[in-house]
Amino acid sequence: MKAFGKVLGLVFLGLLLIIVALGFALTHLFDPNDYKDEIRQLARDKANVELTLNGDIGWSLFPWIGLQLHDATIASANTPQQHLASVQRLGFSVRVLPLLHRDLEMSDIRVDGLNLTLARNEQGKGNWENIGRPANSSNTGAQTEQPAQQPEEKEDTPRRPLKLDIDSLTVKDSRVDYNDARSGAHYAFEGLDLTTGSIREGTNIPLKLLGTLTTNQPPVNASVVLNGELRFDNALQRYQLDNASLSGDATGEPFGGQLLKYSAEGQLLLDRAAKVAEWNGLKLTFNQLKALGELKVHDLENAPKLEGGLSIAQTDLRAFLSGIGVTLPEMADANTLKQVEFNTRLTGSQNSLALEDLNLVLDGGTFSGRIAVEDLARKALRVELKGDRLDLDRYLPAKAAAAQHETNTARQSEVNAADVAASQGNSPLPSSPTQHAWSSEDILPIERLKALDLNASLNLDHFVVTKLPIDNASLKINGKEGLVTLSELRGDLFSGRFQATGALDVRGITPKLNVTERIAQVPVERILQAQGQKPPVRGALDLDANLTAQGNSQKAWMDSLDGTARFRLSNGVLANANLEGQLCQGIALLNKKTLSSTHDGQDTPFRELSGSLTINNGVASNQDLIARIPGLTAKGNGDIDLRVLGLDYRIGVTVEGDKSDMPDPACQVNDRYTGIEWPLHCRGPLELGAKACRLDREGMSKIVARLAGDRLNEKLGEKLGDKVSPELKDAIKGLFHKR
Repeated sequence: MKAFGKVLGLVFLGLLLIIVALGFALTHLFDPNDYKDEIRQLARDKANVELTLNGDIGWSLFPWIGLQLHDATIASANTPQQHLASVQRLGFSVRVLPLLHRDLEMSDIRVDGLNLTLARNEQGKGNWENIGRPANSSNTGAQTEQPAQQPEEKEDTPRRPLKLDIDSLTVKDSRVDYNDARSGAHYAFEGLDLTTGSIREGTNIPLKLLGTLTTNQPPVNASVVLNGELRFDNALQRYQLDNASLSGDATGEPFGGQLLKYSAEGQLLLDRAAKVAEWNGLKLTFNQLKALGELKVHDLENAPKLEGGLSIAQTDLRAFLSGIGVTLPEMADANTLKQVEFNTRLTGSQNSLALEDLNLVLDGGTFSGRIAVEDLARKALRVELKGDRLDLDRYLPAKAAAAQHETNTARQSEVNAADVAASQGNSPLPSSPTQHAWSSEDILPIERLKALDLNASLNLDHFVVTKLPIDNASLKINGKEGLVTLSELRGDLFSGRFQATGALDVRGITPKLNVTERIAQVPVERILQAQGQKPPVRGALDLDANLTAQGNSQKAWMDSLDGTARFRLSNGVLANANLEGQLCQGIALLNKKTLSSTHDGQDTPFRELSGSLTINNGVASNQDLIARIPGLTAKGNGDIDLRVLGLDYRIGVTVEGDKSDMPDPACQVNDRYTGIEWPLHCRGPLELGAKACRLDREGMSKIVARLAGDRLNEKLGEKLGDKVSPELKDAIKGLFHKR
């Protein structure tokens, strides 16, 4: 037995020596370069690949099956002239014996100078889609009938999955290109360097990726540095990247030539069995903008749904946008958007994104609610917010604010000039209207409004718009296909209330606007002061108005303004008005007396000032003005030309006399003056208010003539008694009245 065992051992030793010698002979005496044509044909037949081997093939057999290729290219056999990939050097080796147990144990895999070119044609077909499919036989004499497909025999036991074990993977100086002929898109990853540690299933695999990404839609050039630890489980279809860190910088058209430095960190997970992708511990940095959060996508293969959270630390959004080449429109306040921060819960789908439970801080104001884009293609915006304060005027275009300032300055200069002329008596009736009342600058962004799809609801404790401070404001606005509807705008204005509705139609060539407004007990002087105007009148305003206009500027709106309005001012004052003095002068003239005081600079209080307006092309006509002032009652009619803010009014005043505690003797009303309607003519800039009013001399002449006639009749009656016939008395009276 001993001899037999010795002989058996020698036999096995001899067989081993023969195998080693055979492997040596195969690798040293057999040259695979002599069989390049056969290898290429085998690639065509089995994988539909056109393989070009320009360099030498190096190989080893045992204990590793090793292969090295130099200067090789591959292409689809259908398009052999269009290279799919080329490589300067590819080297790898596989341990032989583990393959028998379906274990893939490889040494270092090294790829140098890989150039991978992926492309889709006009029909959307990729140049890689035919790779791996056996080539169809094209021999005409070959049998075309295929044997009937035999049902696959089921194995009693499932095959053991392939076990992967690679020492490392190194890819150097490589490039990946993607072109889409249908869309014209081109993406390239150049200078690609990839290194990994040991690649084994169920273990953390260190990896590092470097390169430069370029795109043409839009033109962008970005450096990329990716570090992390990859872990995978093929059986569970679970893949994760722990301690992921992505950083670099980017330039290009979207950034206006500026440099964007970015970084992203976190833990990434893809679970294909559960159809879930997650990004936990998310940290994002874009220049000075910093964000934290987490993202999760469900139902990956059907209708992906996004959920998660995002928080952005306080940042100077204006500086950030400027740093990435975004030019903001000029705003009235250049200090806006310098304090922005928010946190929110994210939800979304393939075509929508919503910021739920949003908490936003904007330039000192705080807001909460929801902002959503329900249709990303149409940019259908939905907004539901509540906040403490928002000054909208700060965000309005600076041009419009500057133009309005110039308009107000010019207007005030003209009014001041007219005011001086009136006070100095240089003109009996200041008649120059304000020629620069309204700006001709375009206000509405027409094209944006045509594309607008908006449904917004805003509730604010304090809201400022057109310099009007509105408390407890509520705003509801909808916009779609060029029609913007203001369904509600209401709130507390100063000590009163107001509400408005309206619509803006930009679907046609000329924008059309209509507004319905209700104001209750709002101090009119506060409104005028907020607009930079000197208030000629004070009092609590009640107003009902229904107005329409056309155009895209203040001037166009005023030139086309139509509508109706009813107004009432109660318990008010005509500021710096001289009405009482004017009337006293008229009475003193009739009394042939001199006033003891000039009555200059006195305010004229009134209990009520009311009437209605009919507006046509910017001119408001009024036929029922009533003013109830202590000591007199006034009725009037006339026009207010809103286009130039000028007025032309005739007012009849019925005087009860000087009702002050110390009445002026020259201004006493005797019985002859009772029931007389004293004429005033108001003409000039609207902002002059009562200062634009003067005694109507023509009307006064008629009153004097009538009073003189009455006096003469009295004298005749006293002298002649009953000697004069009634017909003669009437004729004399009529004669003087005609005068």
